[in-house]
Amino acid sequence: MKRKAYLAIPALLLTAFSGVDQPVMEPAELNSPRPDSNTDRFALLALDCVHREYPNKISHVLESDEDARPPSDLTPAFYGCFDWHSSVHGHWLLARVLRTEPETPLRGAILRALGRSLTEENIAGEVAYYTSGDRASFERPYGVAWFLQLVAELDESDDPQLQEWRENLRPLENAIVANMMEWLPNLVYPIRIGTHNQSAFAFGLMLDYARQVGNDELERMIVAKSLEFHEGDRDCPLSYEPSGEDFLSPCLMEADLVRRLMPADRFADWLGHFLPRIPEDGSADWLEPGVVLDPTDGKLVHLDGVNLSRAWAMEGVASALPQDDPRRAALLASADRHRETGIAAVSADNYEGSHWLGSFATYLVTRRGIEP
Repeated sequence: MKRKAYLAIPALLLTAFSGVDQPVMEPAELNSPRPDSNTDRFALLALDCVHREYPNKISHVLESDEDARPPSDLTPAFYGCFDWHSSVHGHWLLARVLRTEPETPLRGAILRALGRSLTEENIAGEVAYYTSGDRASFERPYGVAWFLQLVAELDESDDPQLQEWRENLRPLENAIVANMMEWLPNLVYPIRIGTHNQSAFAFGLMLDYARQVGNDELERMIVAKSLEFHEGDRDCPLSYEPSGEDFLSPCLMEADLVRRLMPADRFADWLGHFLPRIPEDGSADWLEPGVVLDPTDGKLVHLDGVNLSRAWAMEGVASALPQDDPRRAALLASADRHRETGIAAVSADNYEGSHWLGSFATYLVTRRGIEP
């Protein structure tokens, strides 16, 4: 079932003050998004949710009555967008749009939203939560990988304001990196599912972060663990995908990780063993996009995300192959097909998808993770 994408101003942006003394968007900005801009459309979705506290699904262990507190008390920077990880990558989306679309008419609204969240005080509250109690596995690996991606995005900028926010994030960054470096040696097996706990997707984001900030030790650990897990993999069962609640392809995300680890000729050979049935005729129909019949179902709508993430994974894989590799055309044709289906599903209609799909779409259309 194909759904039509459109540019809409989420209702919350029109009226909500969300506990502050000014609206999320100024009146003059309400009609400013460019009607032909996907990135403006995706930014609106993030602006709508990063400070929307409810509904909220928290991953939270209660140790006592004191722990029964509102999300904004527990995690004062990243409490919106239904859950912590979606809030984090909603903030990443906004930072990404600032960097890739500096002339966006939403720039003022984005700066205000990020400035409200990424304060020293709020991040100190996040650190206190993350480092207290038994929270070593909190948002591991998906949410913390997105947080490191947010750090990398800000780190790449030479804008003084974005650099200030990057410094504000450093205490939580340090705690997360230390935790990941303790976890990686103890992870004996890869996590090959198509949802949050998948290790291949998180390793890719964390590896890009480590290379951006120059953390050589973390980079070495991720590369070694990734090769230990995947260098010998063969015949990934792509025909088994997707599962009914996937938003990540286990096979394609692994390939998108491994292309970061090997030179082109070696990766091309590895891919031939790992996904031996990629066509060489340039066809697009060798991998069918996922189908969502009920976009109001928070689990079923995951399949809209799998179309977007498959598209960026296939583009990433193609980018790492030699230019004359006969599989590139089929990978890019299928990526285009998945892109069209996935982006058409991103709208403000249903919060089950709108609170997170914009981030996936932004990662795709801005080619984040693919080297120039």
